[in-house]
Amino acid sequence: MDLKQLECFIAVAEERHFTRAARRLNVVQSGLSQTIRMLEDELGGPLLIRSTRRVDLTPAGKVLLQEAAHVLAAAREARLAVTQVHGLARGQLRIGSIQSLAPFVDLPASLGLFRNRFPGIDVQLLLDGATPLLDEVNEGRLDLVFTQPGETGAGMVSRMLACEDIVVVCSPMHPLADGPATNMLGLLDETFVDLKPDWGMRRLLDRGFAALSATRTTAFEVNDVSTLLDLVAQGLGIAMVPESIARARARDVRASPIAVSKLSDSAAPCWELIVAFKGHNGQPSDRITKTFLDLLVSKSGVPVQYQA
Repeated sequence: MDLKQLECFIAVAEERHFTRAARRLNVVQSGLSQTIRMLEDELGGPLLIRSTRRVDLTPAGKVLLQEAAHVLAAAREARLAVTQVHGLARGQLRIGSIQSLAPFVDLPASLGLFRNRFPGIDVQLLLDGATPLLDEVNEGRLDLVFTQPGETGAGMVSRMLACEDIVVVCSPMHPLADGPATNMLGLLDETFVDLKPDWGMRRLLDRGFAALSATRTTAFEVNDVSTLLDLVAQGLGIAMVPESIARARARDVRASPIAVSKLSDSAAPCWELIVAFKGHNGQPSDRITKTFLDLLVSKSGVPVQYQA
C-alpha cells in the first residue's frame, strides 16, 4: 500500500463515482479501477460497494478513509517541515484566480498560512476570468492560477481540483422545489438568473443549451454567485450552479438534479476547477510554487499527484 493508492481511494470515496474521481485525478478510469482492486486485494476484502449510479463505502472502506486521510496529511506536513528547514528566504508568488473558489478551495486561509510560514515571499493575487488567467500563466506573468479548463500552452501543467455535477436551484416556493428532476429542455420555460457572459460557468451553460439547439430566457445577469443565489431565493428566477455551492445555501434555496435523457445526456454540464502552472515532468518548475501547492493540499485535502 502506497500514497498513490490512498490518494486514488480517497478520490473515489469522496466523489462516490469512478468517472468523477478519474477526472479529479487526471487518470484513465480503467487504471483507477485497477488501482482500487489492487488495494482491496492487498487489504483482504472489498472497500467499495459499486452500483450503476454511485459508489458507497463498506464498513472497512469507512475505516480506511479515516486512516488514509491521516496518513496523507502526515506525509504532506513532513514535506512542508523539510521545506521550512531548508528555508525560502526571498522570492515572489503570483497567483491568479476566478471568483467563488469556496467551498472547493479556501484561498484566503491558504495565503495567510503561507505568509506566516514564509514571510520573506512577496505574494500577489489577481482575480479575473478563466481564459485571461491561463494567458497570464502562458506568458509568464503569473506563477499559478485557479480556473476552469481551457487552452494551455507548452510547458504548462494542470491539476483537477473539483469535478461536480451542475444542479438547478430555485426558491422553496417554486414548483421545481418539490417536483421530480427535469432535463435541460424542461427548463426552457423558466426565467434564469445567470452570471455575466464572460464567466466560465455562464459559458459552460451556454454551450450546453446550444448543443441542444435551445435558448433560455435570462432576466438577471450578475457578477457574483452570492447575489445570484439571493435573487433565486426571492423567487425571481432559477439558476444552475455546482452542487456544493447549492448545498451551502440550503437554508434558502432548493436544489434539484438534472435528469439524464437521450436528448440531454450529451449536453449535461459538469463544472470543473483546475490549478494550472508552468512545469515539467508533471511538477511545478518553480520551488516557491511547489511549496505553496504542498501547503494547500496539506490543509484542504486537494490531491497532490500532478499531471502534465
